Amino acid sequence: MSLDDRKLEVLRAIVEDYVETQEPVGSKALVERHQLGVSPATVRNDMAVLEEEGYIRQPHTSAGRVPTDAGYRLFVDRLSKVKALSPAERRAIERFLIGAVDLDDVVHRTVRLLAQLTRQVAVVQYPSLARSSVRHLELVPISTTRIMLVMIADTGRVEQRLVELPSPVPADDVTDLRRRVNEKLAGKKLADTPPLVQGLVDDCAPESRATMACLASVLLETLVERSEERLALAGTANLTRGGVLDFQGTLRPVLEALEEEVILLKLIGDLEPSTTRVRIGDENEIDNLRSASVVSTGYGPGATIVGGLGVLGPTRMDYPGTIATVRAVARYVGDLLAQN
Repeated sequence: MSLDDRKLEVLRAIVEDYVETQEPVGSKALVERHQLGVSPATVRNDMAVLEEEGYIRQPHTSAGRVPTDAGYRLFVDRLSKVKALSPAERRAIERFLIGAVDLDDVVHRTVRLLAQLTRQVAVVQYPSLARSSVRHLELVPISTTRIMLVMIADTGRVEQRLVELPSPVPADDVTDLRRRVNEKLAGKKLADTPPLVQGLVDDCAPESRATMACLASVLLETLVERSEERLALAGTANLTRGGVLDFQGTLRPVLEALEEEVILLKLIGDLEPSTTRVRIGDENEIDNLRSASVVSTGYGPGATIVGGLGVLGPTRMDYPGTIATVRAVARYVGDLLAQN
């Protein structure tokens, strides 16, 4: 059965009121708070149809109604308009992020900002090494037989490894090694580097091949094999702000899920450019998050996505405001990465 405009308007009013008040919504309150232009009896009939269709439910006897996952989904897809951020909110985002001194600072500021603005749990993925390119490789002599290898990615990620050399290497030779690895690898996608690293060894003079092979093995480990993803999390205490009906009355499964990095990466990773994903309740593949909603998007310089960010909270969420905030913060972080 397709719902007419009036029933859709009643559903929209129920979602907005429940999100704001945390209380089940009755027909009398709807008529008083919203210009629906009909009597409480008509609204009651509309609510009965919405309940029959599975868009709202009665949490306990003689109470009002609350939206179901299907009701929230219909609201997000058809009834809500993404709220424009106020100039003050935009300035606050810009000011907060512009003071960041390095990538760690950017990520930690971003995750705190998202948690504060949305009052939900925020998750930010560090720029993924799998999606990054080599900006520069630095070789810093520690002694004649030890070198610190520093890999700086175009996304600002920095990885450091110690290289133990098979025999002493003079400083001039280290300078030559630095030049050769940068000529070969700078600007290349990390995923494309293994054959190039092997080429460095193959092209080497026999007397320095053992040194280059040592360096190549650590290079491969740094560029490809140890590209573990990192995450920042903030705002877990926001989970306790809600009402008794949030998270089906227990936070434990949600808290357990938040401790698993693999789960968090699944929630906010694998996003296409300029898409915002909203997963509501049972739409989440992870059992422990069937009582939660997740709003996530990708971020990066220009049209390149280098990581994901998002928020997690109860299904009783301010979707228009949350979607707008997640998108805006992602855009500002992308601009910041592009400038730097």
